Amino acid sequence: MAGNSWLLLLCLAAVSTAGVLQARAQPDSNGFISIDCGLPGTASYVDDNTKLSYAPDAAFVGDAGSNHNISAEYITPKLSKRYLNVRSFPDGGRSCYTLRSLVSGLKYLLRASFVYGNYDGLRRPPVFDLHVGVNFWTTVNITDADKLEIPEAIVLVPGDCVQVCLVNTGSGTPFISGLDLRPLKSTLYPQANATQGLVLLGRLNFGPTDITDIVRYPDDPHDRFWYPWVDATSWSSISTTERVQNIDNDLFEAPSKVMQTAVTPRNASSNIEFFWDNDPQPNDPSPGYIGILHFSEVELLPGSATRQFYININGKQWYPKPFTPEYLYSDAIYNNNPHSGFARYNISLNATGNSTLPPIINAVEVFSVIPTTNVGTDSQDVSAITAIKEKYGGKKNWMGDPCVPKNLAWDGLACSYAISNPPTIISVNLSFSGLNGDLSSSFANLNAVQYIDLSHNNLTGSIPDSLSQLTSLAVLDLTGNKLSGSIPSGLLKRIQDGSLTLRYGDNPNLCSNGNSCQMAKRKSMLAIYIAIPVVLVVVIVSVAVLLLCFCRRNKQGDTSANETPMSHAPTSVSSYPQSSLQLENRCFTYKDLEMITNNFQRVLGRGGFGDVYDGFLEDGTQVAVKLRSDSSNQGVKEFLAEAQTLTRIHHKNLVSMIGYCKDGDYMALVYEYMSEGTLQEHISGNGRNTGFLNWRQRLKIALESAQGLEYLHKGCYPPLIHRDVKASNILLNAKLEAKIADFGLTKAYLNNDSHVSTNTLVGTLGYMDPEYHATLQLSTKSDVYSFGVVLLELVTGRPAIVSDPETMSIVQWARQRLARGNIEGVVDPPMRGDHDVNSVWKVADVALKCTAQSAAQRPTMAEVVAQLHECLELEDARAAGGGDANGGYYTGGSSSDPYHSYNAYADVSQTSTGFEVEHNFGRVPTMPTGPAAR
Repeated sequence: MAGNSWLLLLCLAAVSTAGVLQARAQPDSNGFISIDCGLPGTASYVDDNTKLSYAPDAAFVGDAGSNHNISAEYITPKLSKRYLNVRSFPDGGRSCYTLRSLVSGLKYLLRASFVYGNYDGLRRPPVFDLHVGVNFWTTVNITDADKLEIPEAIVLVPGDCVQVCLVNTGSGTPFISGLDLRPLKSTLYPQANATQGLVLLGRLNFGPTDITDIVRYPDDPHDRFWYPWVDATSWSSISTTERVQNIDNDLFEAPSKVMQTAVTPRNASSNIEFFWDNDPQPNDPSPGYIGILHFSEVELLPGSATRQFYININGKQWYPKPFTPEYLYSDAIYNNNPHSGFARYNISLNATGNSTLPPIINAVEVFSVIPTTNVGTDSQDVSAITAIKEKYGGKKNWMGDPCVPKNLAWDGLACSYAISNPPTIISVNLSFSGLNGDLSSSFANLNAVQYIDLSHNNLTGSIPDSLSQLTSLAVLDLTGNKLSGSIPSGLLKRIQDGSLTLRYGDNPNLCSNGNSCQMAKRKSMLAIYIAIPVVLVVVIVSVAVLLLCFCRRNKQGDTSANETPMSHAPTSVSSYPQSSLQLENRCFTYKDLEMITNNFQRVLGRGGFGDVYDGFLEDGTQVAVKLRSDSSNQGVKEFLAEAQTLTRIHHKNLVSMIGYCKDGDYMALVYEYMSEGTLQEHISGNGRNTGFLNWRQRLKIALESAQGLEYLHKGCYPPLIHRDVKASNILLNAKLEAKIADFGLTKAYLNNDSHVSTNTLVGTLGYMDPEYHATLQLSTKSDVYSFGVVLLELVTGRPAIVSDPETMSIVQWARQRLARGNIEGVVDPPMRGDHDVNSVWKVADVALKCTAQSAAQRPTMAEVVAQLHECLELEDARAAGGGDANGGYYTGGSSSDPYHSYNAYADVSQTSTGFEVEHNFGRVPTMPTGPAAR
C-alpha cells in the first residue's frame, strides 16, 4: 500500500481537480477509508487523538445531496469535528456512497455515524433505511437532536467496491455525518460470510472505571469501538498492566487494552448477569443473534485457587462444560448458529462447586444476522448503464444498483428478475430526457434489452450498427432527434426479417434507403431535382397526418410503414406491411373489420366504449376488435387517447394494440386476443373455463398486473396514470398471464408534479380513490388504491361493492374482518386451505396499505411489486415443502422500533415464539499454559 501511495503522489501533479477527488477516495496505508460527510472543499484533516485522516465526501458521493452545519446550540467542546456538519439527501429515494479500491472477497467493517443537531431547523429527526449494496443493513431512527447513532456492520465484499446507500422511507430526509470502512482478515468473525453479514447490537468493555474510556484505534488495530460498561454497585473491577496476547489464528483479535480489564461480582458468592433485548427491524421482526464473550485471566492466581464457571443463556448451558480463562491470553466463547425467538437474552456466569473464585468477564460483542443473498444486476449491464449515465447524466434516482431492490429500480428502466440469474435490464426509456451528443455505443452492451426509447431528445451523429447485434431488441425508438447518415445495414436486415421495429421519424438528416447519405452541394442542380419530390412527399404525408390517417378503402393504401394514427407519432419501419405480427398500429377500414369478425358475429364482451368482437386476420391470428357503439359516451377524445397511449407503451403485462380504424364515423381498436377473458369473470365464477383460480395463480396474476402498472408509472415518460384499474380491465391469455387493458382514460403527468388536477371525475365505483374523489387531484397513488381493491377481490373472491348484508366497499368489509385477526374468515372459500397463510396475510396487508385513505400513506407500485414477489416466494416455498412451513403463524413487518445506541440496552419487548436455543458453539483454542510470572 505504501508503494501505491507513493506512486499516487506522482500522479497527482498531472491530474485535474476531479482526479484529485478520485485519488483521495482511495484507502490509506492501513486500508482504512474515513469520510467526514458534508465537509466542504477537497482538503482532508487529521484527527488529533487517532491520527487518522478524514476526507470530505464529494469524491465518494458526487454532487448528490447538500452540505449543512448542525445548529450552534448542539455544538459543545467535546463534540468531534466530524459531527459538526452533515450531508443531506432531500431528492430521490436512494442516495449512495461508493467505496472503491477494495480487495474482492475480503471482509470489511462498515460504520456510519449520525448526529442530527437540527441541521435543517425543522426539529424533526428522521427515520430512514441503510443498505449495503443491494442488501438491507438497518433502520436508522434518530430520536434526539443531540444523540449520536453509530450503526456498524461486518460484511464480505464480493467485488472491488461497495456501496452504502441511504434510503428514504417517507419519514424524513436522510442525512449522514460520517462513514468509515476498515478491512478485516478473512479468518476473523467466521459468522460473516458470503450469505450473511453481522450488524452490531453492542460491543462492551468490562472493567474500566471511567465511563468515557472508549477503546479504538490505535489500541485496536481494526478500529473497533469498545464502549466501557461501568457498574460499581454490582461488579468489582480487576485489571493488569501486563499485555494480554492473542493466540495464533485468533478468530476475533480482541485488543490487549480491552482484555486487561475485567469484572467480577462484588459479592463473591454471586453470579455475573446481564442481558440484551430483541431489537426487531421492519423486515425482520425476530432477528437471530451471535454472541461473543471474551475472557482472560488478569490475576496471577496462587496454586490453591481455582476460577471455574458455567456460561448460561436463558437458563440453559451455552458452553457445555465448565470454563476456566487462561492467564494473559485472550479466549472467547461464541455461537455459530444464531439465537432467535426470545424477547430477552439473559446471560449468567456462575461458579462451579469446585471453584474458589467467582466468575469474570472482560468484554462482550453481540451481533444480529442480516442476509446478504440479494444479487445485484448483471455486471455487464451495470457497466453499460453506468457509462450511459456518465455520458448523459441520467435521472435523479440513478444511484445504487439499477434493478435491485425492485422498489428502488432506476426510473425509465425495466428489469427481468430470473430466479437463477442476476437481474438484467430489458427496457430503457429515456424519451424527453434532454440527451445531447452522439448515441452511446454502450447501449449495445445491454445484451438482454428488448425495448429502447430515446425519442424526443437532441441526439446527433449516426446510428451505431452494433445495435443490430442485440438479439433481444424488439423496438428501437429514435423519433424526434437530430440523427444523420443512413440506417445501418444490420438494422435494416433485422427490420426486414421482422425481428425489429425501428421508429425514426422527425430526424431530417437520417436516410432510410440503406445507402450512404451524401450531403449535396448547395449549387448542385441534382440536389434541387431530388429536393422537389422529397418536399412533395413530406407535404403529402403531413396532410395525411393532419387528417388523422383516414383509412383508404383500397387495401394496398392502408399499410404504409410510416403511417400513424396520431400527429407527431413516431415513424415505424416494417418489411411486411400486410402482417399483423410485423406492423404496429395497422390502419383498418370498416370493411376490413366486417371481414375479420365475420360480420361482427361473436361478442366477447361489452364495455363503456362498445362491444368487443372475436376476429381473425388474414394470417389466422386471432384478435379482439373493440368497436365504438353509437350509444357510447366515450367519443373521439377517448378513442384517440387510447390509440396514442398504445403506440407509446410496450410491456408484457399490457395488452398490445395491433391496429385501429377511423373510417368515417366508425372507430375501432384491434387488440391481441386474450382467450381467458377478464379477471372479474374468474373471480365471480363466470370465467371461460370451469375451474377456479388457486392461490398461486391469483398471486401470479396480481404480480403481473402490478408490473404492468409499475411500467406505466415508472417506465413511461411522461408517466401515465391508468385511472380505471379494476378486475374487468385485467385480461388473461391462454397461459393465465395477466395484462392491463383499456387505456381510454389514461392521463400523463410530469415527474415533478405531485398530482394532476382534473375537471371531471372518472373511474368506476368501488375502485375510485377517495382522495381523488374529494379533491379531483389525481396521482399514481390513485391507481395504487384501485389495485388494492383488486388485491382484496383476489383474496376474498368478493366484488368491489359487497352486500353482507349492508352494502359497503370491499375495503371497509375486509378491514372490519381482518381487524379480528382471522384471515381464513375472509379468504375465498374455493381456495381455503390451499395456500401459505403468511402469503395470504401479506397480500391482505399490502392491499390495506394500498387502500389507505391518504395517498401519502400508500406504497408505490414498485414497492407493491417487490412485496408480491415475496408473497409468491412464500407460496412456492410452501408448495416445495409440501405444506405450510410456518405453522400458520404470521408476523407483520410494519413495526418501527427505536434503533438502540451502543452503550445502552433499551427495553424492547416481544412475545417469545418458543424456539429452543441451539447448542452449536465454538471456542477459540487456548495455550496449554500461560506465560511465566514476571
